[in-house]
Amino acid sequence: MATARIGPSSPPASKLTGNDRSADDASAALASTLCWVTTDLAADGNLSPTPESRTERATPADGETKGFAGLFDAITANVARVLHGKTETIEMAIIALLAEGHLLVEDVPGVGKTSLAKALAASIDCSWKRVQFTPDLLPTDLVGVSIYERSTEQFRFEPGPLFANIVLADEINRASPKTQSALLEAMEERQVTADGVSRPLEPPFMVIATQNPVDQEGTYRLPESQLDRFLLRISIGYPGRTAEIQMLDDLGSAEALRTLAPVVSEAEILGMIEAVRSVYVASALKSYLVDLAEASRRHPGIELGLSPRATLQLAASSRGHAAARGRNYATPDDVKAVALPTLSHRILVRAERGAHLSNEDAIREVFEAVPVPVAR
Repeated sequence: MATARIGPSSPPASKLTGNDRSADDASAALASTLCWVTTDLAADGNLSPTPESRTERATPADGETKGFAGLFDAITANVARVLHGKTETIEMAIIALLAEGHLLVEDVPGVGKTSLAKALAASIDCSWKRVQFTPDLLPTDLVGVSIYERSTEQFRFEPGPLFANIVLADEINRASPKTQSALLEAMEERQVTADGVSRPLEPPFMVIATQNPVDQEGTYRLPESQLDRFLLRISIGYPGRTAEIQMLDDLGSAEALRTLAPVVSEAEILGMIEAVRSVYVASALKSYLVDLAEASRRHPGIELGLSPRATLQLAASSRGHAAARGRNYATPDDVKAVALPTLSHRILVRAERGAHLSNEDAIREVFEAVPVPVAR
């Protein structure tokens, strides 16, 4: 299969570009079937776009776009064989991979956190490793260690599990902060340093971490600096009735995981990542992202607002969501669709407001305060 791309890097005529277009171009943009959706937030504060924009993909513009959408749907369907009834959650996990980010899955025990990570890794023909985090885990257990060989009288570096394309860090909050910090360089710089030597990690590279927010005995809270390294934080939630009955018919996820086979190659994933990079973000949408960040810093209930890294990460996840919908340009609806999983773990709510204002509600208030850009 040819490397999937989303299309030309030049912006299509239907994109919002602010005041730098003529009146004829603006009319053509408004007449396009793939026009900007500028629906305001729902009355209940829901940040998601309209149901149609979430469940329907745009009509592909060319064969290359079909290739990307086909590969994306193939991965989604393969993971859905293990995690029933959680299509949106699965798509978010794939978006994190294609946007070159890392994923934190936070939920109660038994809802499929590890199964999601294993199924995603098994759907891609690349290397992956699983590490069960425990209090006695050491940084060298992740990075690797130098072993002295008597025959050659030299040290040989034995790579740790971080030298894989997808790394599952199971129950990450059960390891000590010292071990957790060993992930920071790998997640941010795509490299590890051992014995004074920096060793690059081959792309694609993704850390999928899970943690249980309920059982706090024997756990170590993830610091804000480490939370900020995760592109998305998601929860799976309990399955619906039909999905849970299907799980009983399938005898759980263990058998499905054993029979899961890769549906995309490493080269195809790298092509999809390159395609996501080329998704166009208009100047007006960039201004919208910056306005959101500035609004969070002025919000009276937020002690620590969105950092510049948060703005970059929101743009990256918006590109990934746009590509998953078969478009080579991002819209405000893409920003809204990924806002909560991208931003809710990057702010601190003031202590006096914490009992009445959750991080998610604070992000919703920020979006309500910032006007959505419209096509001209």
